[in-house]
Amino acid sequence: MHASGEKQISLTDPDARAMTSQSHSAYVVGYNVQSVVDAEHHLIVAHEVTNVGIDKGQLSAMAEQAREALKAEDIEVLADKGYFKSEEIATCENAGIAVYVPKPATSNARAHGRFDRRDFVYNRDRNEYVCPAGERLTYRMTTKEVGKVLHRYWASVCQTCTLKQHCTTGKQRRIARWEQEEILEHVQERLDQRPDAMIVRRSTVEHPFGTIKAWMGATHFQMKTLKNVPTEMALHILAYNMKRVISIIGVPKLLEAIATFLLQIAIVRLPTISVWTVKKPILKL
Repeated sequence: MHASGEKQISLTDPDARAMTSQSHSAYVVGYNVQSVVDAEHHLIVAHEVTNVGIDKGQLSAMAEQAREALKAEDIEVLADKGYFKSEEIATCENAGIAVYVPKPATSNARAHGRFDRRDFVYNRDRNEYVCPAGERLTYRMTTKEVGKVLHRYWASVCQTCTLKQHCTTGKQRRIARWEQEEILEHVQERLDQRPDAMIVRRSTVEHPFGTIKAWMGATHFQMKTLKNVPTEMALHILAYNMKRVISIIGVPKLLEAIATFLLQIAIVRLPTISVWTVKKPILKL
């Protein structure tokens, strides 16, 4: 580990890493597979295999892959809270990709009977927050943390506030606002208007994963290293999509579509080949 600079070493597979899993009490050493599934037909339109154990940095890249695969200008992306990362959401929204991602609860204030961030209302016109007691938290300073520009707000009357015990254990309650927080607020408003978004997500993307895992069995990936595992996963996804398309349109129409597609490729690459020469071996297949 000292020689390689890595924080983890797997003696079985040098590229495998420990992945957190809610269904296991311990870590699972392996790979993280990302997939994007269309909500209408449940076809996997994009996927990626990584050895990064968290999903936070994957949202914009996977959304762009899906948009390119679908050849669509505007798409809506539904993702679970594991994908919530401010910068990733802003990248999607600025690129014209509408996202629905719930924000995870990062504070335990409400669990301890105190107000959390959602109880403080931002006044855009006055650039200040209003607390549950009706006091104004005014802008005080701007800082930069982990590459993010944050504006900080607090009030001067917290010490004498009758609700202080329900608000903060410190001298005063402070609120940090990211410079692009307005984008996150817009995303939250959109999510609030579609309460079934996470139900649709679960019923869409979890089903293909469950099916493929059932096919793979308990041993999961047979291959090793990041050179080979993505190929194995791509074959699984190809098989799933083929069976799914057969269920939707049937075998004859699928063969017809494949023949048409291959014919178009052949005509583009080899314009001197006749139509019959191209179609004949396809029909035999």
